[in-house]
Amino acid sequence: MSIQLISNLFSLFGGLGMFLYGMTVMSDGMQKAASSKMSGFLNIVTEKRYMAVLLGAGITALVQSSSATTVMVVGFVNAGLLNLSQAVGIIMGANIGTTITAWMVSLTQVSGDLLTVFKPEFFSPLLVGFGAFRLLFRKKGADDLAADFCIGVGLIFIGLEFMADAVKPYADSPIFSEAFSYMGGNPVLGILAGAVVTGLIQSSAASVSILQTLSLSGAVPRVAGFYITLGQNIGTCVTALISSAGTSRTAKRAAVIHLLFNVVGAVIFCIIISLCAIPLRSFFSGALSPVEISIFHTIFNVSSTLLLYPFGDLLVSLSGKLVRESQKDREELLARDGYTEIERNLIQHLDLRLLESPAMAIQASRSEVINMGRIVELNVAESVMVMLDRDREKLEEVFAREKVIDNMQKILTDYLIQVDNLSLNETQKLLVTNMFNTMTDMERAGDHAENIAEEAQYAWEHEIVFSEVGRSDFRRLSEKSMASFESSIEAFEESSLDAVVRTAHLEDEVDDLEEEMRERHIQRLTKGECAPPAGVIFLDAISDLERISDHADNIAGYVKSML
Repeated sequence: MSIQLISNLFSLFGGLGMFLYGMTVMSDGMQKAASSKMSGFLNIVTEKRYMAVLLGAGITALVQSSSATTVMVVGFVNAGLLNLSQAVGIIMGANIGTTITAWMVSLTQVSGDLLTVFKPEFFSPLLVGFGAFRLLFRKKGADDLAADFCIGVGLIFIGLEFMADAVKPYADSPIFSEAFSYMGGNPVLGILAGAVVTGLIQSSAASVSILQTLSLSGAVPRVAGFYITLGQNIGTCVTALISSAGTSRTAKRAAVIHLLFNVVGAVIFCIIISLCAIPLRSFFSGALSPVEISIFHTIFNVSSTLLLYPFGDLLVSLSGKLVRESQKDREELLARDGYTEIERNLIQHLDLRLLESPAMAIQASRSEVINMGRIVELNVAESVMVMLDRDREKLEEVFAREKVIDNMQKILTDYLIQVDNLSLNETQKLLVTNMFNTMTDMERAGDHAENIAEEAQYAWEHEIVFSEVGRSDFRRLSEKSMASFESSIEAFEESSLDAVVRTAHLEDEVDDLEEEMRERHIQRLTKGECAPPAGVIFLDAISDLERISDHADNIAGYVKSML
């Protein structure tokens, strides 16, 4: 074994490690940093599946890598920012986007040079460097979620580049040439050859370029080249499948959807080619040209999207059947150390056997969403007590309870995904969707409660004290904010229109109060009646209270849509 081969194997292994670690860091960063604005943006953009398709095509055209786009989708799904229905559209668009990029690069060299700026290998080192400097100069003990995100994304692309470079010296090897030339005549072997080579190279674009180089000699028959191209589209799914290692089951299902989409499309085109092979024998037996490869590649991806677009929900359902959660998995989950009694009870109550009856599964989920809301409500109240009373014991309770809330959301989300894959009527589908949205707003409200506790902790450590007027204002606003959140939980639990209306009125009062207090506080700062450090914490804290009431109003809005 040569030194060069050993070096390439090390590079391949190291690249895989960076890729997987970057995936973890990016996903964690997104999950922590995902504000309601970011989640709302993604929900708005992907609300209609055709919009999600356009988004996927646009992103892929910019980064020039469908693999990069699907990896990002897996990360967003793992972070809970996208559901599988939204992910389907982006994945479809990614397949179209990769053909757009190929045409843009091949048509003009100028476009290719300009697009280099958007290539992952161009900007990934900058992302890692930017993130590293932010981490070096952050405050002690503080999280820098933007840095985590940048480093994660950068490492993903650098890892991909390492893996691609490790196998690049063997791209012109006779092994690859023979795989294309000799195995291409058989549909199964042709698809297998394209898939294996693309999976090894980690790039369908590179694999297609190898095929185009071979076709220049006129040695590749059209039918063989078409089958190989189908395989190359399947092989590009390997990257997303690798990226799903260590992620949630929902994220794994997103990667499986990508595979299903390309496999089903390949099967359909195999049937079409087989039916046309005899009537068009002279055409299919002719030599394949590089341009024809690009044309077929485009036709395949665009046609697959048009054909499978109406069946996006079916792909989601199939992914749920392929990536199942077994009762054994649940038992192992319960046996893990670190779960609180609340989380263990939640796992037990969301019994998989209830999935045999959608109505019972929905009712069980709804009960646990209400429990989650009550826990968030308690955390909001205690975070306010921490700020006003400087209760260190309650501070630790708030932090511990926030972790429970995050785990509850993950467990409930995974269960609701399975409920969503059942045969539901329109009312049940809307209720499940509203439960997803309600959980998101509850978790965001919990994040703001944690923010208030962290702000209180910072004030203690730096001996910062509110003025009496500031304490009084904070207490008054907190009472209104807590009342709005409590009212929203009541609206969800009892499907009460009165509670919905009351929540909306309270939210308006909180908005007005927050604006009034902000203006008065600035006046106190101007007059020197309040110290600037206390002012910063006060403004952040009342902003958190206002955001909690915003999430309460969102929850009430979901309830109103069901009444």
